[in-house]
Amino acid sequence: MFYALNWSLVAALLALWSLVAWALHAAAIWTVTNAGKLSGGASEVSVIRLPEAIAAWVPPEIVQTVNALIESLGPVIDRLLQAAPVLAGGLTVAAWVIWGLGSVLLVVLGAGMHGLIALWRRRGPGPHGVMATFSTPSR
Repeated sequence: MFYALNWSLVAALLALWSLVAWALHAAAIWTVTNAGKLSGGASEVSVIRLPEAIAAWVPPEIVQTVNALIESLGPVIDRLLQAAPVLAGGLTVAAWVIWGLGSVLLVVLGAGMHGLIALWRRRGPGPHGVMATFSTPSR
């Protein structure tokens, strides 16, 4: 009975792991494939400036440097968003590898628990324990 409970738990965890991996993969693929549609919007990063409340307390050279850095990030972000749909194939491979590793770990966990159950049943808690009453033949 303990073996059946053990492997039922492993099967349930494997099903849950597969569902979570599938859902995260689907969400990641959707995000990556739709990221290219956002390109062009990153060029509007130049309108972002350091807030006036902070700029009043910071030296003007730092304000100009930060604003120049923010403006230079626009084209970089735009290129990254245009290249994002290409990453979808690699994301699928990564999802399969991670799912496979997790599945192997769950099966190894189940095998370890199977071994512990077998060890526990073999040793038993002693002559007056619960296992002794089940394992002694009736006279």
